[in-house]
Amino acid sequence: MGRKQRILKSNCCYHVTLRCNNREFRLIQQECRNVFLYAIQQCQEKYHFHLYALCIMSNHVHYLLAPAQPYELPKIMHWINWYTAMCFNQMLGRTGHFWEKRYHSNNFAMDDFRRALNTIRYIHANPKAANMQHGFFYDFSNYGSYHRLTDDGLTEWHPAFLDLGATLEECADAYHKFCRNYKPKPKPEPKPRWGSKLLAGLAPEKAKKSKRTSPGQQTLWEKAVPDQSEVETVAKKFVEANRRPGGKMQAEPGGGYPARD
Repeated sequence: MGRKQRILKSNCCYHVTLRCNNREFRLIQQECRNVFLYAIQQCQEKYHFHLYALCIMSNHVHYLLAPAQPYELPKIMHWINWYTAMCFNQMLGRTGHFWEKRYHSNNFAMDDFRRALNTIRYIHANPKAANMQHGFFYDFSNYGSYHRLTDDGLTEWHPAFLDLGATLEECADAYHKFCRNYKPKPKPEPKPRWGSKLLAGLAPEKAKKSKRTSPGQQTLWEKAVPDQSEVETVAKKFVEANRRPGGKMQAEPGGGYPARD
């Protein structure tokens, strides 16, 4: 059975979600998140897409983006997913699929401001909804760029945000109030599946680590290997623009801030 064809339309935004294979928490390391930001920048230079919202969680990522041409969305996601998978596998000493299945995407009209604001708020609220922290400020989402009107080097404000007031300050204040009233819906309890109880008491044997590279494991060409200074420059600008005012960079990515917004 063939894959379901994606619906690609002009003048639309795309809410894209991508998850690590087996739902593993492979994005906890700050170094991986830094490389992820660098990969997005490199992809923007290649495809010139608009990125309106971003949140890098511990095992999945949310984007709200608009490609220059609808047919370029699969190319954008393929490039980012391929580049990051190759980098992360080398960094973490692993092989095989890094990302799970295909990316999930929903589209809506660019001028559907109500849905755009709800989607941006949903993306920015992910760390709070996951009980990682109390407020919306998060080193690896662009909420701070909306709240403090900063430039993080990767994202831009959606037209829906710019329609919230006569000035940028009014827009930021309106969006802050909009987020403050957000109440995430509780996630349903996971349903028990066949074998979950049967195998619960069995401890998997520790697999011996092999230093040999899998024959199917591709490697990045020499020019594609990211330079550490370039990665740090991109990541530092993004984090500084979105970090909580007066806060320090999280020592443990995914850790929470004790204070509220």
